[in-house]
Parts: sequence; C-alpha cells; structure tokens
Amino acid sequence: MICSMTSFSRRESRDELGELVCELRSVNHRYLELFVRLPEELRALEPVVRERVAARLGRGKVDCQFRFVPSKNATAGVAVNERFAQQIIDAAGEIGQMLHQSVPPRAIDILRWPGVLETEELDLTPVHQRATSLLEEALDGLVESRQREGQRLAELIVQRCESMREQVTKAKQLMPQLLVSLRDRLRARLVELTAELDEGRIEQEMVLLTQRLDVDEEMDRLLTHLDEVEAVLERDEPVGRRLDFLMQELNREANTLGSKSNDVEMTRVSVELKVLIEQMREQIQNIE
Repeated sequence: MICSMTSFSRRESRDELGELVCELRSVNHRYLELFVRLPEELRALEPVVRERVAARLGRGKVDCQFRFVPSKNATAGVAVNERFAQQIIDAAGEIGQMLHQSVPPRAIDILRWPGVLETEELDLTPVHQRATSLLEEALDGLVESRQREGQRLAELIVQRCESMREQVTKAKQLMPQLLVSLRDRLRARLVELTAELDEGRIEQEMVLLTQRLDVDEEMDRLLTHLDEVEAVLERDEPVGRRLDFLMQELNREANTLGSKSNDVEMTRVSVELKVLIEQMREQIQNIE
C-alpha cells in the first residue's frame, strides 16, 4: 500500500507511576532520519526506540518525543547512611574534646555532609515497559495515517495518468492532419521558388522531414511509462524513489515531443503533459 511520509501521531497514558506521552511527527525526506528526544528516566530506551521505528518506517524525517511526569508516589526517597553519620558524630566529639568544647554537632550540619543522605534508586522497569507499548501504539497510528494519506496521493496520481493518456491520444489524432498540413505548406513554398520541381526530390525531402517529426515512439514510451506508474502504485513496498525516476522519464519524453513539434496544438499538448508531470512529481515527493 502506498504510504505518505507526512503524518502525526500522539498517545498518552496515566497510572500510579505518572503521566507518559509519546508523540511522533514525520515529513518527507530522501531516507529515514530519526530524531529521538527522551527524558532522563527513559534515556536507556533510545536504542529500542530507534530499532522499532526503523522496523516500521522506510523513509521520512521522523521526530520521536517522550514526556514523563512522575506522580508524587513515584518519586525517589532518601535514606540516611547511619554508619557514615555516626563516624561524623564521633569525629565531631573528638574535635570537641581537643578544643575543650562539649557542644554536640547539630543534626542539620551532619545532614549537609555529602554522602550522609543517599537517594534510593527508583525502579523504572514498569515505566520502560509502558513507554515501549505506547511507542508501538503511536507507530500504529502513524502508519495508519500515512497509509490513508498515501491512498489519497495514489488516487491523485492515477487521475493525472488518465489525463496524460487523453493528451497522448489527442496527439496521435493530430499527427496525420499535421503531416498533411506540413506537406501542403512545403509544396506551396517550393512552388513560389521555382516553376520546375523534381517530384521525386520533393517526396524524398518529405520523407526525411516526416521522420524528423515522427513522435510515435515518444508517445508509445509515454504510455508504457504511465502503465508502469500505475503498476508501481499497486506494490506493497516503499515506491517513492521508483516513482520519482519514472517522472524523470516521462518528463524526458514530453520534452522530446515538444522539441519535435512545429504545430501550436502539439505544443499545447506537450506543455499540458509537462504540467501534469510536475503535479505528479509534487505529490510523489511525499510518498515513502
């Protein structure tokens, strides 16, 4: 299924540990480029995030952001290092005896010593598990959104292909009349130049001129490329680069058609073809 590279997805959850939010944004890019922004509590999840996103997306510039607000019950506690605190008290007593002072140290002064208070480690395993699940849900939403947008883009491209087929059909219908008109104009011009004309020479020149103006091959290649575009749209894989290459081929044939044309209507057909190709190219820039 065709997927767009432009999309957005957001998932959030709340429990006794706190509030967790996952946001994914993607825009068009030549390849997959991922930017991950994680709070300190989820920093260890970055390799997992990159692996999961790369497994689900083929192209695009993707911004993945997590926000975590811990609840009051989930905050880390503190504990007193009793052994270290007792050593400080004993040392303070010895210093007091040396100075002939019996004033004991204040509790707040002891607590200020580095290492007396120790922060208890908070078990973040449940938060990591919930963040991983939330990432998968956000990726599901992002992929579904990209598929819906991709389907709309595919429909627009098919419409442009049909319009191009109509222009090619119009060009094929114009060619016989164009060649007859060209023959008449050339013969009339030669009559003005001389009264005695070599019919064989005239026919030979007409054949050479007709060959130079023949665009049947270009029109056949245009139709072949259009068939390939529609076939590629049915593939269940990233096809943006292939479609971009086909747009280059279509544009090359349309340019050749315009350069060989010496008729106003054929020039209009060529211009219309190039306009349709450019419209498709703009849409394809967003296809994965």
